[in-house]
Amino acid sequence: MEYTDIKEGSKVFPGEYLYHIPSKDIVICGSYDSENDVLKALYRGRLIRDNIKNFQKIKLSKEEQKNKRTKRTCGSCKRRR
Repeated sequence: MEYTDIKEGSKVFPGEYLYHIPSKDIVICGSYDSENDVLKALYRGRLIRDNIKNFQKIKLSKEEQKNKRTKRTCGSCKRRR
């Protein structure tokens, strides 16, 4: 897992997981105001508002994406075996 800086003009979508540098924790993006460089995110049940420079995008490797996809099951398939 790598963290990349959010550059000007890059897209940030609501619901996307981001790394918040000051709190050193992963947050969920709520909204992004590119004109004012402000991002609202959900952090431990609270809404925080901070400068876009304090956030980084999370980039997963191909293996991590594959492992994440295979682990995503509801559990009903396991019970049928």
